[in-house]
Amino acid sequence: MNRYSRKQAYQLLKLSIHELGQKAAQVRFELHSNKAYYIYNQHLNYTNICKNKCKFCAYFKQTDDPKAYVYSLEKIAQEIQKNTETSEVHIVGGLNPDLDLSYYQEMLALIKSIRPEIKIKAFTAVEIAFLAEKHHLSPEQVLIKLKKAGLDCLPGGGAEVFDPSLRQTLCPEKLPAQKWLQIHRLAHELGIPTNCTLLFGHIESWEQRLDHLQALRDLQDQTNGFLCFIPLPYQPQNNPLNANGPDGLDFLQMIAVARLFLDNIKHIKTYWTFAGIKPSQLALWFGADDFDGTLVEEKVGHAAGATTPKGLTIQELKNYITQAGFVPQERDTFFNPK
Repeated sequence: MNRYSRKQAYQLLKLSIHELGQKAAQVRFELHSNKAYYIYNQHLNYTNICKNKCKFCAYFKQTDDPKAYVYSLEKIAQEIQKNTETSEVHIVGGLNPDLDLSYYQEMLALIKSIRPEIKIKAFTAVEIAFLAEKHHLSPEQVLIKLKKAGLDCLPGGGAEVFDPSLRQTLCPEKLPAQKWLQIHRLAHELGIPTNCTLLFGHIESWEQRLDHLQALRDLQDQTNGFLCFIPLPYQPQNNPLNANGPDGLDFLQMIAVARLFLDNIKHIKTYWTFAGIKPSQLALWFGADDFDGTLVEEKVGHAAGATTPKGLTIQELKNYITQAGFVPQERDTFFNPK
């Protein structure tokens, strides 16, 4: 398949949604046949206290807020012990000034002591940069310490949209795009694979989306460290940005264009907890191959008004995938079939 240029990718938007979907589905079936992947995982959001106050976020709280919380190590142990069959724990939280690097190291080591076989996908590049600055370390030093404590993989959060002017509006306190990319490059060089994301459907343009995808594709050409790309539909409730969020057509276009343009990232996730179950079923026909997982209890998207369940059972996941016309394939964190 010839690689799409950025200009050619933009031209794809002029196709009917049916033509675009057919093109993306062809690539998807060539890569994954009729399989759709899922994982038995749980989310662990260890604190909602965050200094950044991003305008699209409904999850963060300030320290003195009565709804603010921090999980103790005992609480984390209880959460891990609740689910003895999950193969992955996905850990993200706010930038809490009161938490030291030792807390993160102890958290990882504790989880591995309870469940030595579980894979830990934890801490966005934003959290890594925060810890590096707080402790006067390089991001590389932080990653090495966390890997030694049990970190297996980085999630893709914190990318939002790379465009500098847009970041000034959306999340002026958050690390700049080049720093996000640099931290993921460092992770790849240290043998820590990562995911990557794009927050879309708010105030960004398609040109800004394609610039973002281009930066991801360029880094993947150099490192081959991205496992999966996850387009994250903006959740419009309970945050001051006051944008509408993407409609169904925009969502399917985003999935399809990502599948066609990101020719070096093997997996495209439809994140059902943000997108919805039915749109995610349809997304499997528009280029997505991963239906994500059980989640157990997702909090960040639901704080912003997501109306999906906070978790699904394995049987529910398999049923939704089968109903969409695909064969469910359980996977591990690294997309190895189970």
